[in-house]
Amino acid sequence: MATDLGELLVPYMPTIRVPRTGDRVFKSECAFSYDSPESEGGLYVCMNSFLGFGREHVERHYRKTGQSVYMHLKRHVKEVRKVTKLFSNLELNRDFNGDGYEYEDEAKLVIFPDHFEIPLPNIEELPALVTIACDAVLNAPSPYKKQESDSWEEEIQVSRHARSLRQQENGVRIPPSGWKCAKCEMRENVWLNLTDGSVLCGKWFFDGSGGNGHALEHYKETNFPLAVKLDTINPDGADVYSFDEEETVLDPHISEHLLHFGIDMLQMQRSGHHTDNHVQPRVSDWEVIQEAGLKLKPVYGSGYTGIKNLGNSCYLSTTMQVLFSIPEFQRAYVGNLQRIFDYSPLDPTQDFNTQIGISPKMFKALVSKGHPEFSSNRQQDAHEFLLHLINLVERNSSGSENPSDVFRFLVEERVQCCQTQNVRYSQRVDYLMQLPVPLEAASNREELIAYESKRKEAEENMQPPPEPVRARIPFTACLQAFTEPENVPDFWSSALQAKSAGVKTSRFASFPEYMVVQIKKFTFGLDWVPKKLDVSVDIPDFLDLNRLRATGLQAGEEELPDLTPPIVIPEDTRAPEIDESSVMQLAEMGFPLEACRKAVYYTGNMGAEMAFNWIIAHMEEPDLPSPSLPSTSALDSQPPEESISILTSMGFPRHHTIQALKATNNNLERALDWIFTHPDCEDESEAMSDTADTEPNDNSFSNANAHSDSSLSPDQDLSSPRVRDGPGRYELFAFISHMGASTMSGHYVCHMKKEGRWLIYNDHKVCLSERPPKDLGYMYFYRRLSSC
Repeated sequence: MATDLGELLVPYMPTIRVPRTGDRVFKSECAFSYDSPESEGGLYVCMNSFLGFGREHVERHYRKTGQSVYMHLKRHVKEVRKVTKLFSNLELNRDFNGDGYEYEDEAKLVIFPDHFEIPLPNIEELPALVTIACDAVLNAPSPYKKQESDSWEEEIQVSRHARSLRQQENGVRIPPSGWKCAKCEMRENVWLNLTDGSVLCGKWFFDGSGGNGHALEHYKETNFPLAVKLDTINPDGADVYSFDEEETVLDPHISEHLLHFGIDMLQMQRSGHHTDNHVQPRVSDWEVIQEAGLKLKPVYGSGYTGIKNLGNSCYLSTTMQVLFSIPEFQRAYVGNLQRIFDYSPLDPTQDFNTQIGISPKMFKALVSKGHPEFSSNRQQDAHEFLLHLINLVERNSSGSENPSDVFRFLVEERVQCCQTQNVRYSQRVDYLMQLPVPLEAASNREELIAYESKRKEAEENMQPPPEPVRARIPFTACLQAFTEPENVPDFWSSALQAKSAGVKTSRFASFPEYMVVQIKKFTFGLDWVPKKLDVSVDIPDFLDLNRLRATGLQAGEEELPDLTPPIVIPEDTRAPEIDESSVMQLAEMGFPLEACRKAVYYTGNMGAEMAFNWIIAHMEEPDLPSPSLPSTSALDSQPPEESISILTSMGFPRHHTIQALKATNNNLERALDWIFTHPDCEDESEAMSDTADTEPNDNSFSNANAHSDSSLSPDQDLSSPRVRDGPGRYELFAFISHMGASTMSGHYVCHMKKEGRWLIYNDHKVCLSERPPKDLGYMYFYRRLSSC
């Protein structure tokens, strides 16, 4: 028999591998479904790639790869009895769950296409290599073992600079909010340098998000190595990056390093647990939102399936439940499932379109890869995860239907100079409406004042505090606060050629198919303690936003001149350092050497692409030397090869990247967004793209609506992102609620309205809702009314 088995396996021996260090062995879940060893058909593990497949999907993998040898794992449930060892390190797996059962694993080798089975163990009869490979697969750790401790990626190491970091005594104190980059005033992705307290933006990412790299630039100038991302600071720590070590690091002394700048993490920790905190975490929130104490009727079937909590993963589960109740997401992923499976890469665990609809563990590992927050096992903000997921959907929908288009809309921003009354209109893309919570508009204001008086009195007399009173906020007040004009800090008026007072108002240039409304409940106190506003908002079932439709430039309004603010060069006695390689790249385009050096210097050595954009923007200035070729030649020629290479390295066709760069005046960041919003242009020939209009465009959707009808559509203006405009009347169909004092802790559930009845999705449990707590939600999802 040994000879027979040995001879049988000889043709397949080159394809059988022993897992090496770093190989991930997926022996507990299918790469295409929820199948596992407990499923009726068991799980098949490829003995070459170590991917797992359910019975329905293993044939596809065999046909695609020609790999014939799989290990078939089957787990049987049976009554408790004594278990004996099989062979080597393999043992029947006894998994006592307190239910009176044990789980027995059965393993076989299966050879395709004939499905010839070799039961294991056959240690004396199998070739040594096969025995070793089988033993290694059976005893391999979970592919997520490293991630499950703290992170879904590599273990973060302690920085070598943490212990010896010297902080400057410069009196810098960091406020709990309102941060912006000191150089470009960017308000997102800002980092605090732990040496001198500088607040600067991070670098931009290939998806167009991020910043201008001023934090890294500051390190190159000062060699101050550590920085902390400001919006990640919480009682348990923060995200710290080492510029010197070029990776995310741990800082065991982060508490004292932050305290140096007035950020007291210990106070945050204490305040988060004191029951006499100003805004107490209400136990009743948990009961009301989860509808505890009510006999809720479970429901089952398609559309009524819960998602297992992986440990602080409810923010992901609730978001996915809502998204997959939307027909466009169902059509894009569920409707195309067979096509997605057939065209998936050889490693489907790394394919977004494959993973978005299946195992939550495999999906979480993929979508959180490389993200400092979602790659951890901490609780996260469902609002931030929704935006992160939309970004991934955008990136992975090139050339096909983009279901996230249902959320996309245009916002018209109107900025007015208070001195000259001149205005500027611009547009930007957004995906949700964030509503502020005006506490001063509470309908029970007198009750709140009385409670505050009693609370202070109890505190002074060292008595137990009174029962907290929840502020009741009218939804109309939140909407009114959203539409109020806001001051523009450090506004530079191009009409005055100087700084002036400015105000900004925002309106809808288009209305999406689905409107997401976030109630801004989370904030920071003056002591850096994160807190959640204890409020109840009377959310309407029907929402009419038509009165917030943008109108564009009005009769009698005069636009601000289209001039760029002057670049302020800091006083510096040191000789400027200039990246000569960038200078030479510009010079090869025909620009004078002096102009090239000036452009590279003024853009802070950020590369030839940034310097090129600077030259184009300043070509009319008298002190800028004229190029050796006519100014239009640089524009009419091919975009910089460096920019083309960056985009093509991301997988985009060369002719599509050239077209995108020309359409956006060779701005790399905007070109990437142009590609995502114009996938249909991929079908155009390269010849057509090479002769496309090359007129510079300051903003792909800036001022596009200034002199035309506000209901902009892609057919009217191809430079605008795809929007599905229509009437602004909506009906509520889902909402996500949060329980707890902070987005970094607590629990999320979602309620959805299906077939005229509300349901509650609480991890794996799905029940009919008796009292949907609409007033305590965090994010609300509205669909456009069809009869408007």
